[in-house]
Amino acid sequence: MQIWPHKHIHTLANFSIQDYKSVFELAKRFDALKNAGTKRIPALQGALVTSLFFEASTRTKNSFELAAKRLSADVQTFAPSSSSLTKGETIIDTAITYSAMGADTLVIRHSSSYITFEIAKKLDAINSKTSVLNAGDGLHSHPSQGLLDIYTLIKFFSKKSLSPEVLNSKKILIIGDVNHSRVARSNLWALSAFGADVILCGPKTLISDEFNNFLTTPTPNQLEDPVKTRGSITICRSLEESIKIADAVIVLRIQKERMIGNLLSSIDSYSLNYGLTREKLSLNSKEIPILHPGPINRDIEISSELVDQYPNCLINDQVKNGIPIRMALLYLLNKSTVT
Repeated sequence: MQIWPHKHIHTLANFSIQDYKSVFELAKRFDALKNAGTKRIPALQGALVTSLFFEASTRTKNSFELAAKRLSADVQTFAPSSSSLTKGETIIDTAITYSAMGADTLVIRHSSSYITFEIAKKLDAINSKTSVLNAGDGLHSHPSQGLLDIYTLIKFFSKKSLSPEVLNSKKILIIGDVNHSRVARSNLWALSAFGADVILCGPKTLISDEFNNFLTTPTPNQLEDPVKTRGSITICRSLEESIKIADAVIVLRIQKERMIGNLLSSIDSYSLNYGLTREKLSLNSKEIPILHPGPINRDIEISSELVDQYPNCLINDQVKNGIPIRMALLYLLNKSTVT
C-alpha cells in the first residue's frame, strides 16, 4: 500500500518515480474497466469536483469533467463571464467561495503562472480540506498533459506490459514553441524522470539556450528534486538533423496568443523550416510515433497528411488516454491511499 503524498498537484517537478507509477497503475486499471464495458464506478460518489477554467479549453476541461463523472463524483462548472469576477471579485476569493460550497477538488486553469500555488496556499491557511489540481497555469506547468503524453508513449513502446522504464535512453524530439509551452515543461520533467533524452528543436526565438539547464534550475515553489538520476536535454536548430535520431516526436502548437513581440519572421518561414511533413519524417528509418497536445494548426506545425494518414500519429490516443490519467489524479487526491 502506497500513501499518496500530495494534497495538491501543481507541477511534475515534485513527482517521484513512485508518484508516476501510482498514477499509471491506476490509469491502467481504469482503462481496463472501460475496455470491459464499465463506464462508471462509484469510487468518488459524493465527492464534489469543481472546474475553474479561466481560459478556453476543449480537451482538458471536458476530459476532467468526464473523468470525474466516470468516478461518480458531482461536477460543478464555473463560467467566468457570468461569475462575480465581472463585479471585481478576485480569483483567490472565487476559489475560496467554491471551497466553502464544499468542493473537494478545484481543477484550475489560468493564464497566470503559479496561480494554483497561491490559491492552495490561501486555502491551506484557512484550514480548507479542498485540494487544488493544476490544469494549466500560464507558461509554468500542465501536469495532467505531461502525464498523459508519457503514458501514451509508454503504451506505444511497451506493447504488452506497462513499463515506464521502456523510455530509458529513448530520444524524444520536441519541436516548436518551447518558450511559451507549459506542456513542454511538464514533458521535460516527466520524460527525464524515466531516463529519456529530450531533443528540443526550433528557432532561438522559441527555444532559448537556457533550456540546456532546465532540469538543474529550481523554479519558484519547487521542492528538492525527488528523482536521483534524470535523462538529458539538448537543443538542435535543425529539424532534419534531429529527426534522423528520434525515437518519438512531440509537436507543439504555435501559441500566437502567448507571444510577445515579433518572434517569427513569418509563419510560412517557420512552417518551411520546422513544420513536420511526411518528407521530413522519411529521414528517419523507423515508424516513429507522433504526438501533439492540440489544438492543431494544420499545415503549419504539422501537415494534415500526417495527422490524417500516418498510422503512428497518436493524437487521438492522447485524448483517449487523458481520461484514465485524469481519473487517476482525481482519485488520488480524494483518497488517502493507493491499494
